[in-house]
Amino acid sequence: MPSLNCWEFKKCGRQPGGAKASELGVCPAASEARVGGTNGGTNGGRVCWYIAGTLCGGKVQGTFATKLTNCMQCEFYQSVITEEGRGAAKANDILAMLAGAR
Repeated sequence: MPSLNCWEFKKCGRQPGGAKASELGVCPAASEARVGGTNGGTNGGRVCWYIAGTLCGGKVQGTFATKLTNCMQCEFYQSVITEEGRGAAKANDILAMLAGAR
C-alpha cells in the first residue's frame, strides 16, 4: 500500500485542486516543497506536524512548537510514525530543511 499524505488520510480537500482548496485555501503542508519526499510524502504531506499554519479541527494551527502536543494525538501522525519506524525523518533534519539550511 502506498504511503498516504495527510490530505489523503484526512480527506480534507485542501491539496492543490482539492474540493475545498478554493474555499479554505491550499494547505501549507500540501505546498511545502522544501520537505518533499520526506517519509515518502509529497511536499509536506507526511510531516504536516512540522508545518506552521495547517488546518486541523477547523482551526489554523500555529508553529511546530505550539502544535506538536496536539499533533502527537492525531491518527495520521501516529500512522506515519508507526509506518516509518526508526526510519522516520528526525526533527532536526526537517526543521533544518524548513529553515532552508539543507
